[in-house]
Amino acid sequence: MKNITNYIQFNGDDLDTAPGTGLISTIDRDLDIKVTPFSSDNEKAPTHRVYAKSPRGHDIDVGGIWKKKNAEGKPYYTLSIKRLGYNANLGRFPGQDDSTLQSIIEWEPRD
Repeated sequence: MKNITNYIQFNGDDLDTAPGTGLISTIDRDLDIKVTPFSSDNEKAPTHRVYAKSPRGHDIDVGGIWKKKNAEGKPYYTLSIKRLGYNANLGRFPGQDDSTLQSIIEWEPRD
């Protein structure tokens, strides 16, 4: 992806089961990420694990993506990287129709 930051490009239309790659950019870091589907019987488990590279190039499990429902019962996805205190929702970029390309929209946690 050229000139795009804070995104995940999934490898399929079913975001619950598709792997993907992306980039999280903040004022102090650029974090290449890989997301891998995660299966669990626990209804509170994430749909995906989020991995980033260590300084020596190892995949490190840094967070997860969870599927939730809004007040109207429609699904949406959240991403969390606990060690960084980073929380975000996933959604489409304005003006784009590709459901596999999801913008990472950072938000501040509630107290």
